Amino acid sequence: MNSYQAEQFETLRMIRRHLSGMSTAKIDHLRAKTGDYLAYRRRMAQFLSAHFQDICTRECFSSRRSACCAKDSIITFFADVLINALLSTPEALDRLERRLQTPNQGHRCVYLGPAGCLWHLKPIVCETFLCETATQTAFEGNPGLEKAWQDLKARKKEFTWPDRPVLFDTLEHLFLRAGCISTLMYCHNSPGLLRIKKQARNRKRRQEDSTRGK
Repeated sequence: MNSYQAEQFETLRMIRRHLSGMSTAKIDHLRAKTGDYLAYRRRMAQFLSAHFQDICTRECFSSRRSACCAKDSIITFFADVLINALLSTPEALDRLERRLQTPNQGHRCVYLGPAGCLWHLKPIVCETFLCETATQTAFEGNPGLEKAWQDLKARKKEFTWPDRPVLFDTLEHLFLRAGCISTLMYCHNSPGLLRIKKQARNRKRRQEDSTRGK
């Protein structure tokens, strides 16, 4: 198990342990918080299925090239792991744990199995990545389709970009408050995202000061 796999494994195990100690009502409440995000992911999945599935199957999966899964260490947010755990069966999560404990032979994503991704709901970074070949093929002569895709990608920030209250930041905070700490909590430990949060706080403070001064 390399350092990336260990980091992923430890976060998944921690989430599973914490969820196992929660009541059904609390887990249902946690799931309810993800409703808008899951609706967004369904719309994105429908778009990709309609416009990219055949292209990606032909160009990557059938050829076993899998350019979009060529990295052996993809970026996963803590919220990615948590939401996938909430949606997955224990058996599916057991498979992920076994895969993470198995040395990754080669230079492809550790989560890539013979039938595709082992996640129930792929990390958002993976879902929003499309290679140049795929986009050129799908968008050629169709600027409206390209704009629809760019709009879908832009909406990702509504859940991940902490310049205001967003789901990924909220989920990290809930688990931090419960004593759970993970290096995948980027909203709370990434210098770049922390800077964005600080800038947003300063901007809000200036607006409040300006309002009071009127």
